[in-house]
Amino acid sequence: MKKVLITGGAGFIGSHVADRLLARGDDVLVIDNYATGRRDNLRPSPNLRVVEGSIADDALVNRLFAEFKPECVIHAAASYKDPHGWAEDARTNVVGTVNVVQASERTKVTRLIYFQTALCYGLHPLEQPITLGHPLRPYESSYAISKTGAENYIGLGGIDFISFRLANAYGPRNMSGPLPTFFDRLTSGKKCFVMDTRRDFIYIADLVGVVLKAVDGAGRRGPYHVSSGADYSIKELFDETVKTLDIRLDAPVEVRERNPDDAFTILPDPSQTNQDFAWRVSTPLAAGIRDAIRYYQEFGITETYTHLKALNTQQ
Repeated sequence: MKKVLITGGAGFIGSHVADRLLARGDDVLVIDNYATGRRDNLRPSPNLRVVEGSIADDALVNRLFAEFKPECVIHAAASYKDPHGWAEDARTNVVGTVNVVQASERTKVTRLIYFQTALCYGLHPLEQPITLGHPLRPYESSYAISKTGAENYIGLGGIDFISFRLANAYGPRNMSGPLPTFFDRLTSGKKCFVMDTRRDFIYIADLVGVVLKAVDGAGRRGPYHVSSGADYSIKELFDETVKTLDIRLDAPVEVRERNPDDAFTILPDPSQTNQDFAWRVSTPLAAGIRDAIRYYQEFGITETYTHLKALNTQQ
């Protein structure tokens, strides 16, 4: 049994990781401020303790680390709901990460696992697929700037860490990105559009699979890509959503040119992860979309989020 502390553990990724750890008998402490997490994402468990609070609160972070003494930290907490919220991005993503890293060092955490955005490579990557040696160019987004700053602080410390630079994760409990937006609009009779962009999508169960391998010691200190190595157009995602919902559209969906702060495609190369973790994506896009839609139909969508500035003005 491992003692694992999860920041942002009531959010999309964090709650799925918590579920899998609890299912195998690990002891889990979650910190979440519920800015984007949901209280119904975590079921009560004898091995689960949930604390409401912010990782930017250094006194709270230090107290919880000292009390719980985690062996492993999964750092999933992040500010991303307001593209204009630079101060909150810096407070949570940078200062909060500094608090987590320093508390981890003081309590001798053996491994910290971090989730980084592939936007760290910028909106115009110099290569596709993007290799791990690609320079970091996160300058077009407050979210990417703050997440990359946090990754740098993690690397500056002496702790053993893995930074998973993520493709677009999707699945049940996801409230950001195009899929929940499509579901919300299609099921409420609102007009939809799709952006002329492509993305590499990774189903949440596949992502959690590689995270658990990292918890158990796989991989070496530093960054890895978590991706499928293939991209899909956003229209393909939309068409599959329409098919799953069994909806007949009156007219073809409008395809819009991408926004100034959006990338045409971001396709991280997962080959190093495939090799070092003996892992690869196994869930077909259609199957993952079906699972996500079943969740939205059962639990509903109260709010969706995006870190893209221009997208907000066109919905």
